[in-house]
Amino acid sequence: MLLARFPLLRAASSFTTRAMALATTSSHGMAPDMAEGNSHLLVSNVRNRLREIVGASTNWRDHQQALAERASLGSQLAPSQDALPVRRMRDSLVEVHLPLGTDPSLREKYLTFHDTVRFGRILEDLDSLAVLICYSHTRNKAQSRSPLSIVTALVDKIDMRKNIIYPDCDIKFTGHVTWVGKSSIEAKIHMSQFHDGAYSAVLDATFVMVARDPENKRAAFVNNLKPEGPEEEKIFQEGEENKKRRVDLSTSSLLKVAPKLQERELVHSLFLNTLDSKTVSFRSRILPPDSVWMEDAKVKGLEICHPQERNIFNRIFGGFLMRKAYELGWANACCYGGCRPNLVAVDDILFQKPVEIGSLLLLSSQVCYTEGKYIQVRVHTEVLDPETRQHNTTNVFHFTFSFPQDVRAVIPKTYGESMLYLDGKRHFSQEH
Repeated sequence: MLLARFPLLRAASSFTTRAMALATTSSHGMAPDMAEGNSHLLVSNVRNRLREIVGASTNWRDHQQALAERASLGSQLAPSQDALPVRRMRDSLVEVHLPLGTDPSLREKYLTFHDTVRFGRILEDLDSLAVLICYSHTRNKAQSRSPLSIVTALVDKIDMRKNIIYPDCDIKFTGHVTWVGKSSIEAKIHMSQFHDGAYSAVLDATFVMVARDPENKRAAFVNNLKPEGPEEEKIFQEGEENKKRRVDLSTSSLLKVAPKLQERELVHSLFLNTLDSKTVSFRSRILPPDSVWMEDAKVKGLEICHPQERNIFNRIFGGFLMRKAYELGWANACCYGGCRPNLVAVDDILFQKPVEIGSLLLLSSQVCYTEGKYIQVRVHTEVLDPETRQHNTTNVFHFTFSFPQDVRAVIPKTYGESMLYLDGKRHFSQEH
């Protein structure tokens, strides 16, 4: 296991600071394995570890020089996958701690005004950890810096195991590589939280990462993976099935092929239910009771991409994009449902293009499907070039939220909205 050793609490902490921490921390949220004196890799140190692995500069002014130095690492890339040593799942096993219960000073960054944990921050941590797991799989200790640029291609799925994440209880992330292709890597991460004397599952996440050359221009080979034992064979086979499912979903995308017969009938039924029975016209539309037009279920935002949010390759950090998209989607769901929603699942987050520093990032959140107490929210992000006025899609996010009671039905009006409705229904059906 590739783990760094960092003290959980600084040895220089004063007696007063410790006393205040004990006074403000519920003992039920302090995990024994995070007690003072134990050494663990902390979430706050993951980004620093990644910078060490690739030789990235911590100073934005030095980024051009750092990129030029990385370009020289191209000669260290393997000519084929067979030229790389085969790895095992345990070689990439990583455990990272987020001591929200043990270290009260850390909580403010993660705390919401509802006294819960900001899930957008958890998404940032998951993304960084997925990258570290993949570098643990590919790392060659004989190299001072890794020649690979490993970036997030897809968040395949994040399944929530519980609705509440306590802001004063320690969190533990564990993960490892579960499948590899020629240049792609699947990594699974399990998140648990210590509460009432024991760890309980919070979520399970599946990331798909890709390895590129030092300049992030072309694909690069990664180490093959050899499962050990029936359980690992099963995990690896699930990775193969996940790849096939992703290919099938891409092939049947509504952006490529027409809806299925049952879907076409559903769209027509929705259309008929909105016609004004008093007129003989296809244009006269009436909103059914307890419903909302899809065009009225949008929330938009804009982000100026500053250097502070850069990743180790001096582009905008994927975790930051996920956090902003989630927070916009959550706000949209909250406005639509009239109360705080619970996140059920994150599905099929596509990283289509990198976002450069200085970009104007436009985010558009759309409630695209509803069923009972559930709503499906799609967040689309694109970069605007102020000079050419061109828009380029960078990411698409899918979130499923639930409410204590049934929500109003969202109704499409145009054909394009109907396709969004069907796409949302497909994503929702994958979770239920």
